[in-house]
Amino acid sequence: MTPLERIGLAALHRVDPETAHGLAIKALQAGLAPAPGVVTSDRLRTSLAGLTLPNPIGLAAGFDKNATALQGLSRAGFGFAEVGAATPRPQPGNPRPRLFRLTEDQAAINRFGFNNDGMEAIGARLQKRPERFVLGLNLGANKDSGDRAGDFARVLTHCGSNVDFATVNVSSPNTEKLRDLQGKAALAALLAGVMKARDDLATPIPVFLKIAPDLDDAELADVAEVALGSGVAGVIATNTTLSRAGLASRHASETGGLSGQPLFDRSTRVLARLSQLTNGALPLIGVGGIGSAEQAYEKIRAGASAVQLYTALVYGGLSLVQELAIGLDALLARDGFTNVADAVGSGRNHWL
Repeated sequence: MTPLERIGLAALHRVDPETAHGLAIKALQAGLAPAPGVVTSDRLRTSLAGLTLPNPIGLAAGFDKNATALQGLSRAGFGFAEVGAATPRPQPGNPRPRLFRLTEDQAAINRFGFNNDGMEAIGARLQKRPERFVLGLNLGANKDSGDRAGDFARVLTHCGSNVDFATVNVSSPNTEKLRDLQGKAALAALLAGVMKARDDLATPIPVFLKIAPDLDDAELADVAEVALGSGVAGVIATNTTLSRAGLASRHASETGGLSGQPLFDRSTRVLARLSQLTNGALPLIGVGGIGSAEQAYEKIRAGASAVQLYTALVYGGLSLVQELAIGLDALLARDGFTNVADAVGSGRNHWL
C-alpha cells in the first residue's frame, strides 16, 4: 500500500462505512484509485468455464452494485469482476445504517437487501463496458416479487448480451426467505428457468450459482447434485455467513451477513467439500476472507479455479489486488507449479 493510499483509507475510516464506500466508487470513477493495469504471467493465466482470465483474482459482487465504476475497476489489476446484484425493478434496500466495519475482526456486516438501480439502468451502463475485461453480473430478485425465481431469468434476459457471465444469487441473507431457494426442488426449478433464458440469448454465457457458507452436509450434497444436473458452468462458494463465532467487535450483534477474515475457514471448508462432491466436474470460485496471497493460494489448493474478494479492500486498499496477484505468482513458482490450474485442489484434504 502506498503512503497516499494509506492516508486515503484512514480518511475513509473516519466516516460511516456506506458513505466511505460511495467515496471509494467516486475515486474509481475519477481515476484517483490505483491503476496498475492487467497483472498477469504464464503462471497466472487461466481458463474458467471457457473464460480466459489474465489472472484468477476477481472482484466479488456487491462492491460495484450499479456498474458505475467499470473503467476504474478494469485498470485495478483484477483478472475479472462481478457487479450487481441487479433486480428487475429498482429498490432502495433496507434502512440505514446497514453496513458496519468490524475493524478488530478485519470484517464487515451488511444488510443492504439488494439495493440497486434496477436492470434497465444497470443494463444501459453494461452496454458501455470496457473492452477486454472479463465482466459478470450477479442476478437478484425483488424483495416484493411474486415470482422470485422468474426475476433471475428476467434480469439475465435483459442484461445477458452485455456480460461475459452471470451468477444466480440465492445465498444473500438479507432478503427474507431468499435462501429457501437453495432447497433441492426449488433450486432445480429456478435454475431450469435461468438456463432456458441463458439458452435463448444470441450468445449463451456461463451461469454460476452462488451458495451460502451455512449449508450442512446434506444440503451441500443436494446443491452439488442439482448444480451438476442443471447445466450451470460452476459454483461460487461462498456468500456471507450468519455465524458470529469468535468476533471481538462491538458491532458483532448487528443483523446481516458477515464477511471478511472470520469467514475464511468456514467458507474454505465448504469449498473443499463441494470440490469433493463434484469431483472436478464443475469449476469453483472461492470467496470469503481472502486478504493475502497466501489465503488466495489456500482457496485454490482447496479446490477453487479462481477467487474473489471484497471486504479485504476496506482494510488493504485497492493496491491489495496487485499484491495478491504478484504474491500468488511467487507462491506457485515456489511450489513448482507452472500454471495456477495445476495447483487447483492440491491441498483439498487439509480442509475435509
